[in-house]
Amino acid sequence: MKKALFFSHLRERVIKCELCPNYCVIADGKLGKCKVRKNINGKLFSLVYARPCSIAVDPIEKKPLYHFLPGSKTLSIATFGCNLACLHCQNYEISQEFMEREIEALPLVEPEKVVEKAREVGINIMCYTYTEPTIFYEYMVDIAKIARKQGMKNVIVSNGYINEKPLRKLLPYLDAANIDLKSISSKFYLKICKAKIEPILNTIKIIAKSKAWLEITNLIIPGLNDSKAEITKLIHFVYSIDKDIPLHFTAFFPSYKLIDVMPTPQEILLYARKKAIEEGLHYVYAGNISNVETNSTYCWKCNALLIKRIGFNVAENNLKNGKCHQCNTKIAGVWR
Repeated sequence: MKKALFFSHLRERVIKCELCPNYCVIADGKLGKCKVRKNINGKLFSLVYARPCSIAVDPIEKKPLYHFLPGSKTLSIATFGCNLACLHCQNYEISQEFMEREIEALPLVEPEKVVEKAREVGINIMCYTYTEPTIFYEYMVDIAKIARKQGMKNVIVSNGYINEKPLRKLLPYLDAANIDLKSISSKFYLKICKAKIEPILNTIKIIAKSKAWLEITNLIIPGLNDSKAEITKLIHFVYSIDKDIPLHFTAFFPSYKLIDVMPTPQEILLYARKKAIEEGLHYVYAGNISNVETNSTYCWKCNALLIKRIGFNVAENNLKNGKCHQCNTKIAGVWR
């Protein structure tokens, strides 16, 4: 365990966690909504510090990050817990359906050891992912600081549900982020994720103005967030921030508490991608489907094929110093 950051005392042995917009009020001996931050004698502790439940090597394209060092490998790390309660979570076994004793049974892997593991396998990018990295904030930041000192990159795959103060303290160590914008509807977030949408939109705006590279993913779920009006509204939101932000529309498959919902028809994804391009976004993808065209990167100006992707693999990279090989247009991203 490690003493947590971002909490305040309300009264004797009762505290309020201020890490995320849940603002959990936690009595002595109790857990916050994420189930991994605990009040012990009036102080907040992270139960998952140095207790990863998953460490794996992934391609950067799996995150998905398509405009950040394509073809690179990441060392992906996660702990138990999440600060949302999404009914469609694909990692629910480690995000929601776990017990405190399962955390205690995990071996300790201190931040220095995590970075060493990356070095041992020749990886230069740390990725905080699978569950929500916000809830293992202290562990993530300590790893990120060590990685940065050694010239490594840090990226997050996040739901964006974090308060502004901790986000801004993380940003100096962050090189890239993919934020999962699950919907543009506040009703969707309240019903499906048990959360508010406004803090997530704020997170996106803050990262977009930082030095970190940003991409956005939207999982389209039939009957819940797949209307043409909602898709258009989400596109307009992204465009209002920056038309160079890559937007990934991805297919839903039945999971967790939404096992009765049908998978996303491919035509909806293709419509969303086409609509986003028509509305002026420069880089739009349709993922979780076997479609080389919708997973590849094209020049927004002349439509030349720049990066051909087959699954999570880069089969062809025609960029020249971050520019289109055909018309010399600069392509937004981090290429080296």
